[in-house]
Amino acid sequence: MADLTVTLTESVTLNGVDQGATTSLTVASVVETFKRIVACPTGVDTTVATFKSTSATADGALDVEDVRYVRITNLDGTNPVNLSLQIDAGEDDSAADESATILLEAGKSFIMGSPSDGIAVSDANATIVTALHNLESILVDPLSNEVAVEVFIAGV
Repeated sequence: MADLTVTLTESVTLNGVDQGATTSLTVASVVETFKRIVACPTGVDTTVATFKSTSATADGALDVEDVRYVRITNLDGTNPVNLSLQIDAGEDDSAADESATILLEAGKSFIMGSPSDGIAVSDANATIVTALHNLESILVDPLSNEVAVEVFIAGV
């Protein structure tokens, strides 16, 4: 068992005044990590992580209730990717029922905490959704060229 420490530092000075910040997070009692670099070919949706109710439910799946930290970093220096968060709204481990897609620019990272009851989307209107669901998987869709992404996930 170990503690995961994540430190984010922003460094910027505007008009001679430091406007940066450093924030740290500690995830205690980590017993499992998942780290890989994935080549994502152009025109192909590449699944980089899968979450299920138990790791035995699907090959390579991570237990959604044990995961506490997820980071996806676009390692490309030029090309952005679409990062698709597949949501198991029925929370039945069968397949994704909803999805949310965000642009992950070159060199940038997407970070989230627990994927268990950690996300929801609604196209009905622009109100806040408070009934959260499990993240089912994360897909990467390169927009124009093959890219590599780094995946780092820690669980308890």
